[in-house]
Amino acid sequence: MKFNFSANKLKGKEKRLQRFFEIVPGFASWTIIIGMLILAFRAPIVAAVLIIAFDLYWLLRLLYLTLFLICSYFRLSSEKETDWMGRVRGIDSLSEYELSLKEQKAEGGLKEKVSLFFLRREIKKLGKIGTKRAQSKDLYHLVLIPIAKETQDIVEPGLKSIALSDFPPNRIMVVLAVEERADEEIKTDARRLLRRYKGKFFDMKIVVHPDGRVGEAKAKGANATFAAKETAKYFSKKKIPFEHVIVSCFDSDTVVKPDYFASLTYYFQVCPERERASFQPVPVYNNNIWDAPGITRVLETGSSFFQLVEATNPEKLVTFSSHSMSFKALVDAGYWPVDMISDDSAIFWKAFIHFDGKYKVVPMYTTLSMDAVVAENWMQTIKNVYKQKRRWAWGVENFPIVMRAFMKDKNIPLFFKMKHAFKLFEGHIAWATWAFLLTFVGWLPAIFASRAFSHSVLYYSAPRIMGTIFNLASFSLITSIVLSILLLPKKKEKHSIAKRIGYAFEWLLIPFTMVFLSALPSLDAQTRLMFGKYMTFWVTDKKKKTPKRGK
Repeated sequence: MKFNFSANKLKGKEKRLQRFFEIVPGFASWTIIIGMLILAFRAPIVAAVLIIAFDLYWLLRLLYLTLFLICSYFRLSSEKETDWMGRVRGIDSLSEYELSLKEQKAEGGLKEKVSLFFLRREIKKLGKIGTKRAQSKDLYHLVLIPIAKETQDIVEPGLKSIALSDFPPNRIMVVLAVEERADEEIKTDARRLLRRYKGKFFDMKIVVHPDGRVGEAKAKGANATFAAKETAKYFSKKKIPFEHVIVSCFDSDTVVKPDYFASLTYYFQVCPERERASFQPVPVYNNNIWDAPGITRVLETGSSFFQLVEATNPEKLVTFSSHSMSFKALVDAGYWPVDMISDDSAIFWKAFIHFDGKYKVVPMYTTLSMDAVVAENWMQTIKNVYKQKRRWAWGVENFPIVMRAFMKDKNIPLFFKMKHAFKLFEGHIAWATWAFLLTFVGWLPAIFASRAFSHSVLYYSAPRIMGTIFNLASFSLITSIVLSILLLPKKKEKHSIAKRIGYAFEWLLIPFTMVFLSALPSLDAQTRLMFGKYMTFWVTDKKKKTPKRGK
Protein backbone atom coordinates (compact mmCIF):
# COMPACT_ATOMS: atom_id res chain seq x y z
CA MET A 1 0.00 0.00 0.00
CA LYS A 2 1.21 3.48 -0.82
CA PHE A 3 1.14 5.47 2.38
CA ASN A 4 2.95 8.60 3.43
CA PHE A 5 4.66 7.42 6.62
CA SER A 6 4.86 10.87 8.17
CA ALA A 7 3.00 13.15 10.56
CA ASN A 8 3.80 16.25 8.50
CA LYS A 9 1.89 18.04 5.74
CA LEU A 10 -1.39 16.33 6.58
CA LYS A 11 -4.74 17.89 5.77
CA GLY A 12 -8.39 17.45 6.68
CA LYS A 13 -9.42 14.07 8.08
CA GLU A 14 -5.86 12.72 8.06
CA LYS A 15 -4.64 15.61 10.19
CA ARG A 16 -7.52 15.23 12.67
CA LEU A 17 -6.92 11.48 12.95
CA GLN A 18 -3.22 12.07 13.51
CA ARG A 19 -3.88 14.49 16.38
CA PHE A 20 -6.49 12.19 17.91
CA PHE A 21 -4.13 9.23 18.01
CA GLU A 22 -1.29 11.44 19.25
CA ILE A 23 -3.45 12.31 22.26
CA VAL A 24 -4.63 8.76 23.03
CA PRO A 25 -1.48 7.23 24.64
CA GLY A 26 -0.73 10.16 26.95
CA PHE A 27 -4.40 10.57 27.84
CA ALA A 28 -4.69 6.86 28.67
CA SER A 29 -1.55 6.86 30.85
CA TRP A 30 -2.54 9.96 32.79
CA THR A 31 -6.12 8.63 33.19
CA ILE A 32 -4.79 5.40 34.73
CA ILE A 33 -2.45 7.17 37.15
CA ILE A 34 -4.79 10.01 38.17
CA GLY A 35 -7.81 7.71 38.22
CA MET A 36 -6.10 5.36 40.66
CA LEU A 37 -5.05 8.30 42.85
CA ILE A 38 -8.66 9.51 43.01
CA LEU A 39 -9.94 6.01 43.72
CA ALA A 40 -7.38 5.56 46.50
CA PHE A 41 -8.73 8.69 48.17
CA ARG A 42 -12.46 8.42 47.40
CA ALA A 43 -12.99 4.65 47.24
CA PRO A 44 -10.06 2.90 48.93
CA ILE A 45 -11.80 -0.51 48.96
CA VAL A 46 -12.30 -0.43 45.19
CA ALA A 47 -8.75 0.87 44.73
CA ALA A 48 -7.33 -1.87 46.95
CA VAL A 49 -9.16 -4.59 45.02
CA LEU A 50 -7.95 -3.17 41.70
CA ILE A 51 -4.38 -2.86 42.97
CA ILE A 52 -4.33 -6.45 44.22
CA ALA A 53 -5.75 -7.66 40.91
CA PHE A 54 -3.14 -5.64 39.04
CA ASP A 55 -0.33 -6.94 41.26
CA LEU A 56 -1.44 -10.53 40.62
CA TYR A 57 -1.51 -9.85 36.87
CA TRP A 58 1.91 -8.20 37.09
CA LEU A 59 3.32 -11.17 39.02
CA LEU A 60 1.99 -13.73 36.52
CA ARG A 61 3.31 -11.71 33.62
CA LEU A 62 6.65 -11.21 35.35
CA LEU A 63 7.05 -14.93 35.94
CA TYR A 64 6.01 -15.58 32.35
CA LEU A 65 8.58 -13.11 31.02
CA THR A 66 11.26 -14.51 33.33
CA LEU A 67 10.65 -17.99 31.98
CA PHE A 68 11.08 -16.78 28.41
CA LEU A 69 14.10 -14.72 29.42
CA ILE A 70 15.77 -17.88 30.72
CA CYS A 71 14.85 -19.79 27.54
CA SER A 72 16.10 -17.00 25.31
CA TYR A 73 19.34 -16.64 27.25
CA PHE A 74 19.88 -20.39 27.05
CA ARG A 75 19.36 -20.26 23.27
CA LEU A 76 21.82 -17.34 23.07
CA SER A 77 24.43 -19.18 25.11
CA SER A 78 23.89 -22.38 23.07
CA GLU A 79 25.02 -20.49 19.96
CA LYS A 80 28.05 -18.95 21.63
CA GLU A 81 30.52 -21.44 20.13
CA THR A 82 28.75 -21.81 16.78
CA ASP A 83 30.92 -21.89 13.66
CA TRP A 84 28.80 -19.47 11.66
CA MET A 85 31.10 -19.41 8.62
CA GLY A 86 30.97 -23.20 8.59
CA ARG A 87 27.20 -22.99 8.44
CA VAL A 88 27.37 -20.39 5.67
CA ARG A 89 29.62 -22.64 3.59
CA GLY A 90 27.26 -25.53 4.29
CA ILE A 91 24.26 -23.64 2.93
CA ASP A 92 26.23 -22.87 -0.22
CA SER A 93 26.17 -26.65 -0.79
CA LEU A 94 22.77 -27.31 0.74
CA SER A 95 22.11 -30.89 -0.45
CA GLU A 96 25.38 -32.25 0.90
CA TYR A 97 25.05 -30.18 4.04
CA GLU A 98 21.53 -31.49 4.74
CA LEU A 99 22.73 -35.06 4.42
CA SER A 100 25.70 -34.48 6.72
CA LEU A 101 23.44 -32.93 9.35
CA LYS A 102 21.22 -36.01 9.40
CA GLU A 103 24.22 -38.13 10.31
CA GLN A 104 25.85 -35.61 12.63
CA LYS A 105 25.66 -36.19 16.36
CA ALA A 106 25.86 -33.30 18.80
CA GLU A 107 29.12 -33.38 20.70
CA GLY A 108 29.00 -31.95 24.18
CA GLY A 109 26.04 -31.19 26.38
CA LEU A 110 22.51 -29.88 26.11
CA LYS A 111 23.51 -26.54 24.55
CA GLU A 112 25.18 -28.24 21.59
CA LYS A 113 22.11 -30.44 21.08
CA VAL A 114 19.81 -27.41 21.15
CA SER A 115 21.98 -25.58 18.61
CA LEU A 116 22.01 -28.61 16.29
CA PHE A 117 18.24 -29.05 16.66
CA PHE A 118 17.48 -25.51 15.49
CA LEU A 119 20.06 -25.77 12.69
CA ARG A 120 18.45 -28.94 11.35
CA ARG A 121 14.99 -27.40 11.57
CA GLU A 122 16.02 -24.27 9.66
CA ILE A 123 17.87 -26.21 6.97
CA LYS A 124 15.00 -28.66 6.55
CA LYS A 125 12.51 -25.83 6.20
CA LEU A 126 14.71 -24.08 3.64
CA GLY A 127 15.07 -27.30 1.64
CA LYS A 128 11.32 -27.98 1.62
CA ILE A 129 10.38 -24.50 0.47
CA GLY A 130 12.84 -24.73 -2.39
CA THR A 131 13.52 -21.02 -2.33
CA LYS A 132 16.40 -19.86 -4.49
CA ARG A 133 19.31 -19.84 -2.11
CA ALA A 134 21.52 -16.85 -1.47
CA GLN A 135 25.11 -17.90 -2.15
CA SER A 136 27.61 -16.27 0.18
CA LYS A 137 29.94 -15.48 -2.75
CA ASP A 138 27.23 -13.22 -4.17
CA LEU A 139 26.45 -11.38 -0.93
CA TYR A 140 27.77 -8.03 0.22
CA HIS A 141 27.40 -6.29 3.55
CA LEU A 142 26.81 -2.56 3.72
CA VAL A 143 27.44 -0.98 7.12
CA LEU A 144 26.11 2.55 7.62
CA ILE A 145 27.53 4.46 10.59
CA PRO A 146 25.75 7.81 11.13
CA ILE A 147 28.03 10.34 12.85
CA ALA A 148 26.97 13.66 14.36
CA LYS A 149 29.34 14.44 17.22
CA GLU A 150 31.06 11.12 17.88
CA THR A 151 34.83 11.39 17.96
CA GLN A 152 37.40 8.90 16.70
CA ASP A 153 37.73 7.11 20.02
CA ILE A 154 33.99 6.28 19.87
CA VAL A 155 33.86 5.17 16.23
CA GLU A 156 37.19 3.39 15.72
CA PRO A 157 36.62 0.33 17.97
CA GLY A 158 33.63 -0.58 15.83
CA LEU A 159 35.55 -0.19 12.58
CA LYS A 160 38.38 -2.30 13.95
CA SER A 161 35.93 -5.05 14.93
CA ILE A 162 34.37 -5.06 11.44
CA ALA A 163 37.82 -5.33 9.84
CA LEU A 164 38.48 -8.46 11.94
CA SER A 165 35.33 -10.22 10.73
CA ASP A 166 35.30 -13.93 9.90
CA PHE A 167 33.13 -13.05 6.91
CA PRO A 168 35.52 -11.78 4.21
CA PRO A 169 36.02 -8.03 4.81
CA ASN A 170 36.56 -7.62 1.07
CA ARG A 171 32.82 -8.14 0.72
CA ILE A 172 31.94 -5.53 3.34
CA MET A 173 31.41 -1.88 2.47
CA VAL A 174 31.49 0.75 5.22
CA VAL A 175 29.94 4.19 4.87
CA LEU A 176 30.60 6.91 7.43
CA ALA A 177 27.50 9.10 7.20
CA VAL A 178 28.72 12.41 8.59
CA GLU A 179 26.46 15.37 9.30
CA GLU A 180 27.49 18.56 7.51
CA ARG A 181 26.76 20.49 10.71
CA ALA A 182 29.27 18.38 12.67
CA ASP A 183 32.31 20.13 14.12
CA GLU A 184 35.43 20.19 11.98
CA GLU A 185 37.12 17.91 14.52
CA ILE A 186 34.51 15.23 13.81
CA LYS A 187 35.04 15.52 10.04
CA THR A 188 38.80 15.37 10.48
CA ASP A 189 38.41 12.21 12.57
CA ALA A 190 36.25 10.65 9.83
CA ARG A 191 38.85 11.41 7.16
CA ARG A 192 41.59 9.96 9.38
CA LEU A 193 39.59 6.77 9.85
CA LEU A 194 38.96 6.56 6.10
CA ARG A 195 42.69 6.68 5.39
CA ARG A 196 43.39 4.07 8.05
CA TYR A 197 40.69 1.50 7.17
CA LYS A 198 39.73 2.00 3.51
CA GLY A 199 42.06 -0.73 2.27
CA LYS A 200 40.65 -3.28 4.70
CA PHE A 201 37.18 -3.46 3.11
CA PHE A 202 35.53 -3.94 -0.27
CA ASP A 203 35.19 -0.18 -0.16
CA MET A 204 34.78 2.59 2.37
CA LYS A 205 33.34 6.05 1.84
CA ILE A 206 32.39 9.22 3.66
CA VAL A 207 28.99 10.64 2.74
CA VAL A 208 28.30 14.11 4.08
CA HIS A 209 24.61 14.75 4.79
CA PRO A 210 23.74 18.36 3.85
CA ASP A 211 22.16 20.37 6.63
CA GLY A 212 18.74 21.99 6.36
CA ARG A 213 17.24 19.82 3.61
CA VAL A 214 13.54 20.52 3.05
CA GLY A 215 11.23 18.08 4.80
CA GLU A 216 13.95 16.60 7.01
CA ALA A 217 14.34 16.72 10.75
CA LYS A 218 17.74 16.81 12.40
CA ALA A 219 17.59 13.09 13.02
CA LYS A 220 19.71 9.99 12.44
CA GLY A 221 17.16 8.60 10.00
CA ALA A 222 17.62 11.53 7.63
CA ASN A 223 21.39 11.07 7.70
CA ALA A 224 21.20 7.30 7.17
CA THR A 225 18.65 7.69 4.34
CA PHE A 226 20.80 10.20 2.46
CA ALA A 227 23.84 7.92 2.78
CA ALA A 228 21.83 4.87 1.68
CA LYS A 229 20.51 6.66 -1.40
CA GLU A 230 24.03 7.72 -2.38
CA THR A 231 25.24 4.15 -1.87
CA ALA A 232 22.37 2.83 -4.00
CA LYS A 233 23.77 4.83 -6.89
CA TYR A 234 27.18 3.28 -6.19
CA PHE A 235 25.80 -0.28 -6.27
CA SER A 236 23.84 0.44 -9.44
CA LYS A 237 26.99 1.71 -11.12
CA LYS A 238 28.87 -1.41 -9.97
CA LYS A 239 25.95 -3.57 -11.22
CA ILE A 240 25.54 -5.16 -7.78
CA PRO A 241 21.89 -6.24 -7.34
CA PHE A 242 20.21 -4.73 -4.28
CA GLU A 243 18.91 -8.17 -3.28
CA HIS A 244 22.52 -9.29 -2.85
CA VAL A 245 23.24 -6.56 -0.30
CA ILE A 246 22.53 -6.79 3.43
CA VAL A 247 22.50 -3.33 4.99
CA SER A 248 23.23 -2.78 8.68
CA CYS A 249 22.55 0.59 10.26
CA PHE A 250 24.80 0.76 13.31
CA ASP A 251 25.03 3.27 16.09
CA SER A 252 28.48 4.84 15.93
CA ASP A 253 29.66 3.02 19.07
CA THR A 254 28.60 -0.45 17.90
CA VAL A 255 31.28 -3.13 18.25
CA VAL A 256 30.74 -6.58 16.72
CA LYS A 257 32.30 -9.96 17.41
CA PRO A 258 34.44 -11.55 14.67
CA ASP A 259 31.63 -13.96 13.78
CA TYR A 260 28.86 -11.35 13.70
CA PHE A 261 28.61 -10.86 9.93
CA ALA A 262 28.96 -14.59 9.36
CA SER A 263 26.02 -15.06 11.73
CA LEU A 264 24.02 -12.36 9.95
CA THR A 265 24.79 -13.99 6.60
CA TYR A 266 23.53 -17.32 7.91
CA TYR A 267 20.25 -15.87 9.20
CA PHE A 268 19.79 -14.07 5.89
CA GLN A 269 20.43 -17.26 3.91
CA VAL A 270 18.02 -19.46 5.86
CA CYS A 271 15.20 -16.90 5.83
CA PRO A 272 12.87 -17.83 2.94
CA GLU A 273 11.38 -14.31 2.88
CA ARG A 274 14.77 -12.59 3.25
CA GLU A 275 13.69 -9.61 1.15
CA ARG A 276 10.74 -9.03 3.47
CA ALA A 277 12.55 -9.20 6.78
CA SER A 278 14.77 -7.31 9.19
CA PHE A 279 17.35 -9.05 11.34
CA GLN A 280 17.68 -8.07 14.99
CA PRO A 281 20.65 -9.06 17.18
CA VAL A 282 20.63 -8.67 20.96
CA PRO A 283 22.25 -5.35 21.94
CA VAL A 284 24.40 -5.34 25.06
CA TYR A 285 25.98 -2.20 26.49
CA ASN A 286 29.30 -3.69 27.47
CA ASN A 287 31.90 -1.49 25.75
CA ASN A 288 32.37 0.68 28.84
CA ILE A 289 30.16 -1.14 31.34
CA TRP A 290 32.80 -1.12 34.09
CA ASP A 291 33.11 2.68 33.85
CA ALA A 292 29.35 3.31 34.01
CA PRO A 293 27.44 4.15 37.22
CA GLY A 294 25.36 1.37 38.75
CA ILE A 295 22.07 2.93 37.69
CA THR A 296 23.19 2.97 34.08
CA ARG A 297 24.33 -0.65 34.22
CA VAL A 298 21.00 -1.84 35.59
CA LEU A 299 18.97 0.09 33.02
CA GLU A 300 21.06 -0.93 30.02
CA THR A 301 21.04 -4.57 31.12
CA GLY A 302 17.27 -4.31 31.42
CA SER A 303 17.13 -3.14 27.79
CA SER A 304 19.12 -6.21 26.74
CA PHE A 305 16.76 -8.46 28.72
CA PHE A 306 13.77 -6.86 26.99
CA GLN A 307 15.25 -7.73 23.60
CA LEU A 308 15.96 -11.29 24.74
CA VAL A 309 12.34 -11.74 25.80
CA GLU A 310 11.03 -10.15 22.60
CA ALA A 311 13.19 -12.55 20.56
CA THR A 312 10.99 -15.42 21.75
CA ASN A 313 7.99 -13.92 19.95
CA PRO A 314 9.14 -12.93 16.42
CA GLU A 315 5.59 -12.12 15.33
CA LYS A 316 5.64 -9.08 17.63
CA LEU A 317 9.33 -8.23 17.41
CA VAL A 318 10.23 -4.71 16.23
CA THR A 319 13.65 -3.46 15.16
CA PHE A 320 15.62 -1.65 17.84
CA SER A 321 18.92 0.25 17.75
CA SER A 322 21.50 -1.43 15.47
CA HIS A 323 19.70 -3.71 13.01
CA SER A 324 19.99 -5.17 9.51
CA MET A 325 17.77 -5.81 6.50
CA SER A 326 17.82 -6.55 2.79
CA PHE A 327 18.94 -3.46 0.92
CA LYS A 328 16.23 -4.19 -1.65
CA ALA A 329 13.59 -4.12 1.10
CA LEU A 330 14.99 -0.82 2.36
CA VAL A 331 14.85 0.73 -1.11
CA ASP A 332 11.38 -0.65 -1.87
CA ALA A 333 9.99 0.63 1.44
CA GLY A 334 11.40 4.11 0.83
CA TYR A 335 14.31 4.11 3.28
CA TRP A 336 14.20 5.32 6.87
CA PRO A 337 11.80 8.16 7.69
CA VAL A 338 13.63 11.49 7.42
CA ASP A 339 11.37 13.46 9.76
CA MET A 340 11.09 11.13 12.76
CA ILE A 341 13.22 10.55 15.85
CA SER A 342 12.51 6.83 16.30
CA ASP A 343 14.03 5.72 12.99
CA ASP A 344 15.06 2.25 14.19
CA SER A 345 11.51 1.16 15.05
CA ALA A 346 9.87 3.35 12.40
CA ILE A 347 11.59 1.50 9.54
CA PHE A 348 9.93 -1.73 10.67
CA TRP A 349 6.47 -0.16 10.72
CA LYS A 350 7.11 1.62 7.43
CA ALA A 351 8.13 -1.65 5.77
CA PHE A 352 5.30 -3.55 7.47
CA ILE A 353 2.74 -1.15 6.03
CA HIS A 354 4.42 -0.91 2.62
CA PHE A 355 4.36 -4.70 2.21
CA ASP A 356 0.76 -4.99 3.54
CA GLY A 357 1.79 -6.78 6.73
CA LYS A 358 4.02 -9.29 4.93
CA TYR A 359 7.12 -8.20 6.78
CA LYS A 360 8.76 -9.55 9.91
CA VAL A 361 11.77 -9.30 12.19
CA VAL A 362 14.03 -12.33 12.50
CA PRO A 363 15.70 -12.59 15.94
CA MET A 364 19.42 -13.28 15.82
CA TYR A 365 20.82 -15.22 18.75
CA THR A 366 24.04 -13.28 18.78
CA THR A 367 25.06 -10.02 20.41
CA LEU A 368 26.66 -6.75 19.45
CA SER A 369 28.04 -4.33 21.98
CA MET A 370 27.55 -0.61 22.44
CA ASP A 371 28.49 2.06 24.98
CA ALA A 372 26.51 2.63 28.15
CA VAL A 373 25.80 6.26 28.95
CA VAL A 374 28.76 7.82 30.75
CA ALA A 375 29.17 11.60 31.16
CA GLU A 376 31.64 13.86 32.95
CA ASN A 377 30.08 13.24 36.35
CA TRP A 378 27.37 11.23 38.10
CA MET A 379 24.66 13.90 37.90
CA GLN A 380 25.28 14.59 34.22
CA THR A 381 25.13 10.86 33.53
CA ILE A 382 21.70 10.67 35.20
CA LYS A 383 20.48 13.58 33.07
CA ASN A 384 21.79 11.96 29.91
CA VAL A 385 20.21 8.61 30.81
CA TYR A 386 16.88 10.37 31.30
CA LYS A 387 17.16 12.07 27.90
CA GLN A 388 18.16 8.84 26.23
CA LYS A 389 15.20 6.91 27.67
CA ARG A 390 12.86 9.75 26.73
CA ARG A 391 14.18 9.58 23.18
CA TRP A 392 13.58 5.82 23.13
CA ALA A 393 10.08 6.35 24.54
CA TRP A 394 9.45 8.84 21.75
CA GLY A 395 8.86 5.72 19.67
CA VAL A 396 5.25 6.37 20.68
CA GLU A 397 5.22 8.71 17.67
CA ASN A 398 4.79 5.57 15.55
CA PHE A 399 1.39 4.83 17.12
CA PRO A 400 -0.70 7.56 15.43
CA ILE A 401 0.94 6.96 12.04
CA VAL A 402 0.48 3.20 12.25
CA MET A 403 -3.15 3.62 13.32
CA ARG A 404 -3.86 5.88 10.35
CA ALA A 405 -2.24 3.36 8.05
CA PHE A 406 -4.22 0.45 9.54
CA MET A 407 -7.48 2.34 9.01
CA LYS A 408 -6.58 2.90 5.38
CA ASP A 409 -5.01 -0.45 4.46
CA LYS A 410 -7.61 -3.05 3.50
CA ASN A 411 -5.07 -5.73 2.59
CA ILE A 412 -3.90 -6.44 6.14
CA PRO A 413 -6.31 -8.79 7.99
CA LEU A 414 -8.30 -7.07 10.73
CA PHE A 415 -7.14 -9.47 13.45
CA PHE A 416 -3.52 -8.90 12.41
CA LYS A 417 -3.98 -5.14 12.65
CA MET A 418 -5.69 -5.36 16.02
CA LYS A 419 -2.94 -7.60 17.43
CA HIS A 420 -0.13 -5.28 16.35
CA ALA A 421 -1.99 -2.11 17.33
CA PHE A 422 -2.67 -3.47 20.81
CA LYS A 423 0.94 -4.58 21.23
CA LEU A 424 2.21 -1.13 20.25
CA PHE A 425 -0.31 0.70 22.44
CA GLU A 426 -0.12 -1.57 25.48
CA GLY A 427 3.66 -1.56 25.46
CA HIS A 428 3.88 2.21 25.76
CA ILE A 429 1.09 2.45 28.36
CA ALA A 430 2.72 -0.23 30.52
CA TRP A 431 6.08 1.52 30.18
CA ALA A 432 4.63 4.80 31.48
CA THR A 433 2.33 3.55 34.24
CA TRP A 434 3.32 0.23 35.78
CA ALA A 435 6.26 1.48 37.82
CA PHE A 436 4.12 4.26 39.35
CA LEU A 437 1.33 1.83 40.21
CA LEU A 438 3.69 -0.68 41.79
CA THR A 439 5.91 1.76 43.69
CA PHE A 440 3.56 4.51 44.86
CA VAL A 441 -0.12 4.17 44.02
CA GLY A 442 -0.44 0.60 45.32
CA TRP A 443 0.11 1.68 48.93
CA LEU A 444 -2.21 4.71 48.92
CA PRO A 445 -5.51 2.96 49.81
CA ALA A 446 -4.09 2.14 53.23
CA ILE A 447 -2.85 5.73 53.72
CA PHE A 448 -6.17 7.32 52.72
CA ALA A 449 -8.26 4.65 54.43
CA SER A 450 -11.50 5.72 56.01
CA ARG A 451 -12.47 4.39 59.45
CA ALA A 452 -14.85 1.86 57.87
CA PHE A 453 -12.16 0.57 55.55
CA SER A 454 -9.50 0.53 58.28
CA HIS A 455 -11.62 -1.93 60.26
CA SER A 456 -12.24 -4.23 57.29
CA VAL A 457 -10.59 -7.57 56.62
CA LEU A 458 -9.28 -6.23 53.28
CA TYR A 459 -7.38 -3.44 55.06
CA TYR A 460 -5.39 -5.95 57.06
CA SER A 461 -5.13 -8.52 54.26
CA ALA A 462 -4.03 -6.22 51.43
CA PRO A 463 -0.48 -5.49 52.74
CA ARG A 464 0.06 -9.19 53.40
CA ILE A 465 -1.20 -10.16 49.94
CA MET A 466 0.98 -7.54 48.28
CA GLY A 467 3.94 -8.59 50.42
CA THR A 468 3.50 -12.19 49.31
CA ILE A 469 3.29 -11.08 45.68
CA PHE A 470 6.52 -9.09 45.93
CA ASN A 471 8.25 -11.96 47.71
CA LEU A 472 7.34 -14.27 44.85
CA ALA A 473 8.60 -11.63 42.44
CA SER A 474 12.02 -11.88 44.05
CA PHE A 475 12.58 -15.01 41.94
CA SER A 476 12.58 -12.80 38.85
CA LEU A 477 14.94 -10.34 40.52
CA ILE A 478 17.41 -13.07 41.45
CA THR A 479 17.20 -14.49 37.92
CA SER A 480 17.89 -11.05 36.47
CA ILE A 481 20.90 -10.55 38.73
CA VAL A 482 22.41 -13.91 37.76
CA LEU A 483 21.86 -13.42 34.02
CA SER A 484 23.16 -9.85 34.16
CA ILE A 485 26.40 -11.06 35.73
CA LEU A 486 26.72 -13.77 33.06
CA LEU A 487 26.32 -11.13 30.34
CA LEU A 488 29.12 -8.97 31.73
CA PRO A 489 32.34 -8.91 29.72
CA LYS A 490 35.50 -10.39 31.12
CA LYS A 491 37.73 -7.97 32.98
CA LYS A 492 41.41 -8.73 33.57
CA GLU A 493 41.62 -7.26 37.03
CA LYS A 494 42.21 -8.89 40.39
CA HIS A 495 39.16 -7.19 41.88
CA SER A 496 36.79 -8.13 39.07
CA ILE A 497 34.97 -10.66 41.31
CA ALA A 498 34.35 -7.94 43.89
CA LYS A 499 33.02 -5.69 41.17
CA ARG A 500 30.67 -8.40 39.99
CA ILE A 501 29.33 -8.90 43.52
CA GLY A 502 28.87 -5.15 43.86
CA TYR A 503 27.05 -5.16 40.55
CA ALA A 504 24.52 -7.66 41.93
CA PHE A 505 23.64 -5.30 44.80
CA GLU A 506 23.09 -2.47 42.31
CA TRP A 507 19.87 -4.22 41.29
CA LEU A 508 18.39 -2.97 44.56
CA LEU A 509 18.19 0.39 42.78
CA ILE A 510 15.42 -0.96 40.55
CA PRO A 511 12.51 0.92 42.25
CA PHE A 512 14.30 4.25 41.71
CA THR A 513 15.50 3.51 38.18
CA MET A 514 12.19 2.10 36.95
CA VAL A 515 10.20 5.10 38.19
CA PHE A 516 12.50 8.06 37.52
CA LEU A 517 14.63 6.78 34.64
CA SER A 518 12.13 4.62 32.77
CA ALA A 519 8.47 5.34 33.52
CA LEU A 520 8.89 9.09 33.98
CA PRO A 521 10.76 9.62 30.67
CA SER A 522 8.07 7.56 28.93
CA LEU A 523 5.28 9.61 30.51
CA ASP A 524 7.22 12.75 29.58
CA ALA A 525 7.38 11.68 25.93
CA GLN A 526 3.69 10.77 25.78
CA THR A 527 2.71 14.06 27.40
CA ARG A 528 4.78 16.04 24.89
CA LEU A 529 3.13 14.18 22.02
CA MET A 530 -0.32 14.71 23.57
CA PHE A 531 0.17 18.47 23.66
CA GLY A 532 1.93 18.65 20.30
CA LYS A 533 5.31 19.57 21.80
CA TYR A 534 7.33 17.54 19.34
CA MET A 535 10.83 16.44 20.25
CA THR A 536 14.01 16.92 18.25
CA PHE A 537 16.78 14.36 17.98
CA TRP A 538 19.23 14.37 20.87
CA VAL A 539 22.56 12.60 20.42
CA THR A 540 23.54 10.69 23.55
CA ASP A 541 26.83 11.78 25.10
CA LYS A 542 29.04 8.73 25.47
CA LYS A 543 32.58 9.08 26.75
CA LYS A 544 35.48 6.72 27.20
CA LYS A 545 37.24 6.71 30.51
CA THR A 546 40.69 6.74 28.90
CA PRO A 547 40.27 7.85 25.30
CA LYS A 548 43.12 7.14 22.93
CA ARG A 549 43.27 9.18 19.81
CA GLY A 550 45.24 8.27 16.75
CA LYS A 551 47.01 10.53 14.32
